[in-house]
Amino acid sequence: MRYALAAALMLASTGARAQQAAAPATPSAADREAEDRLHNDFGWLRRYQADNARVTGPVTIVFMGDSITQGWFDKVPAFFAPGRIGRGIGGQTTTQMLLRFRQDVIDLKPQAVQIMAGTNDIAGNTGPMTAAQTKANIMSMAELARAHGIRVILASIPPADHFPWRPGLATAPRIAELNAWMRSYAARTGATYADYWSALHDGQALRADLTYDGVHPNAAGYAAMAPVAEAAIRAALARPAPPITAF
Repeated sequence: MRYALAAALMLASTGARAQQAAAPATPSAADREAEDRLHNDFGWLRRYQADNARVTGPVTIVFMGDSITQGWFDKVPAFFAPGRIGRGIGGQTTTQMLLRFRQDVIDLKPQAVQIMAGTNDIAGNTGPMTAAQTKANIMSMAELARAHGIRVILASIPPADHFPWRPGLATAPRIAELNAWMRSYAARTGATYADYWSALHDGQALRADLTYDGVHPNAAGYAAMAPVAEAAIRAALARPAPPITAF
């Protein structure tokens, strides 16, 4: 009898543990919000709509990008002097940026735009993407800018020899390929190329003292990027504005 009771208790305990292991984790509020955006606001146009409505003065440059651009504004807000507007959203791919490009760039009527994008395309944040697809999205943003008389700065993808959220992904060769293409495309189209990669790298990696995770710059990293940005802005504004061809 004692053996039967012990066996029953052991079976019940094992079943309880199995049920606990099988029970799905309760999604966090952030996860639920991200899932809602995926289906209802893929480009997250709502993110900057209110901020855009408050822009009244002349805009010199809009910084369009992902978390690296967003982090710049968050960590070094003083860099964004009057006339400089940050429109970075963490995790976004070029597909999402293209969706919000008119709202977050063109409609603000800047003299110039810096486009920093590609990290999350390589990571496949919104699904697998080829280099050709990334290039097509960047070209579309650049063409839209030029059609509205906006000078274009193409920013290199910063160095990274790994992505913490995509372990095992060979990042450096794909970054090198896209950066080489952007440099060439900028030269062909009269855009300015901002070479942040050279200011940040240690081999194929982001210098350890300039980052907190191997991908995103820290305050020292943004300090290293600032002279590159300033030079690119001066070079872009020294060029004649593209003729407006949009109707």
